[in-house]
Amino acid sequence: MSEVVLYDYWRSSASYRVRIALNLLGVDYKAVPINLLEGAHKTPDYLTLNPQGFVPTLVIDGKTLTQSLAIIEYLAETRPECRLLPSDIADRQKVRALAYAVAMDIHPICNMHVVAHVTTMTDKADAREEWMKHFITDGLRRVEAMIGESDGAFSFGDAPTMADLCLVPQVYNARRWGVDLIAFKRIVAVDGRCAELPAFQTAHPDRVKP
Repeated sequence: MSEVVLYDYWRSSASYRVRIALNLLGVDYKAVPINLLEGAHKTPDYLTLNPQGFVPTLVIDGKTLTQSLAIIEYLAETRPECRLLPSDIADRQKVRALAYAVAMDIHPICNMHVVAHVTTMTDKADAREEWMKHFITDGLRRVEAMIGESDGAFSFGDAPTMADLCLVPQVYNARRWGVDLIAFKRIVAVDGRCAELPAFQTAHPDRVKP
């Protein structure tokens, strides 16, 4: 069996999601750090591997995979025993909706290159912090309402799914930027339960920081 290789950045939310997924599946992998701050994602070698120049990139099953949610869905479909996605089609839609609410609505506008551009458009010293707090808070408010519609210990049901793989890294970012989470009781409770699981613990940025 060929070696599994994950090209990632320790603080990247997208990379964090895939690390959790691999851990939940019990897949051993070699981590190759791609330092975004030093521009390692823009080198010709990396762009050959991932033309978008984003992280993560996962080499598995003889394939080179990009885009974190596409990677997670590939893992869910090729290794269904872990139930990253539920077996019922309606339940899968709900899990995807929760995951996409974070990965497609909050994450893109709070990404590093977006916020860096925002700071070039204003002289406000705290523009970066205001931007992050505003959009993370607004996005989590919506996710809190969505999770509140479901029963169970996690975002959907009583076991972690792709929804939790997206939520936990976003909560990490929220705390990093000083977002007040007091109103998000369901989110905080789910994040706390995930934090008790080894798969989430070993994927945490503090554990993988070079």
